Amino acid sequence: MPLVALTGGIASGKSTIARRLAELGAVIVDADAIVRHVQQPGSPVLAAIGADFGERMLRDDGSLDRAALGAAVFGDPDAVARLNAIVHPAVRAESARRFAEAFAADRDAVVVYDVPLLAEAGRDDPWELVVVADAPAAMRHERLVALRGLTAAEASARLSSQVPDEERLRLADVVIDTAGAMADTVRQVDELWAQLPDRIAERAERRG
Repeated sequence: MPLVALTGGIASGKSTIARRLAELGAVIVDADAIVRHVQQPGSPVLAAIGADFGERMLRDDGSLDRAALGAAVFGDPDAVARLNAIVHPAVRAESARRFAEAFAADRDAVVVYDVPLLAEAGRDDPWELVVVADAPAAMRHERLVALRGLTAAEASARLSSQVPDEERLRLADVVIDTAGAMADTVRQVDELWAQLPDRIAERAERRG
């Protein structure tokens, strides 16, 4: 019942890795999808966000105005901490439920938690392996501008709002280098999949 964490900075190619792992047979649990789920209209999380940050965070249809919330917390560590205190417990509970559901359906499943903010959240789940998608910051900046339509200033702000790459890499048992061609990234993922039991055993041995 391997539980694998997959993380990486913005525009690091993490989604490409997750897609390939899914093709190979992994069950992907998407942290971003869980965040959207726990913030849906009528949820306790959304009510708490409205109470803390103001009803202007809610659209007329009762859904979350993500752009308004992002603007309200961006660059404000205290606001980010307050938001995290509302959202993270609900995300932890729902992700644990989905992990258990996947293993109940198939006790031998490889469950991969696709979680962008693993380093930021400081989660202490019993990961059997932590995989980090990595590419140079300059390349990720280029991707944000060329592929996501951000301005250079917006891309720089997004990158600087995340933890330093070194902090993320310190968590890694396996690093997938996504700076090359797509085929090279896929090759590394395929190699990881083939070596997964050995990589998990190596981590267990390192951690005693």
